[in-house]
Amino acid sequence: MVETGTPPAGKGARSAGPVAAFLAADHSRLDGWLDRAVAPPGAIDSAAYATFRAGLLKHIGMEEKILLPAAQRARGGAPLPVAAKLRLDHGALAALLVPTPTPAIVAAIRAVLRAHNPLEEGPGGVYEVCERLAGGEAGALLAALRAAPEVPVHPHVDGPRIIAAAQRALARAGYAIDIGAASHENTAQKEGADEQ
Repeated sequence: MVETGTPPAGKGARSAGPVAAFLAADHSRLDGWLDRAVAPPGAIDSAAYATFRAGLLKHIGMEEKILLPAAQRARGGAPLPVAAKLRLDHGALAALLVPTPTPAIVAAIRAVLRAHNPLEEGPGGVYEVCERLAGGEAGALLAALRAAPEVPVHPHVDGPRIIAAAQRALARAGYAIDIGAASHENTAQKEGADEQ
């Protein structure tokens, strides 16, 4: 199991407060699970991917339900300027977690995370800003994040409409990434034929 710990150098580890360090460490933990999921060449480790998937959904929930609303309250009701972009990215990631993973879907998830995580981590990132806005309430914010519940995770759903919805979510978030709808359809058709 990949342990949660101090974020690696270059990810805001130097001067991060406890809220920023906790969330950045969760990014690192999730990266480890995704790496493990694709470690077998040409295959996806379904158990490791399931842990990654559940963890990413929980992480998104922590940001959407706890962190961003706390920042908005601290700003007198005004959301952070970057909040809309973060929410579009979260929507794209959530949509990519619906279908059964393929190499193209995993590559898309990695591409979104590669652009998304730097917005949150490091000096001047969302985590640091939120922690600063929390001020004396940062301890309570950290406690709320630590106490966030697990998110119910449903079985994967496949099909052309699911892939099209994920493709649209990526486009709305500003990503020109092809997740290979044709190859995913062929995989789903093959799996369906194998079950008959």
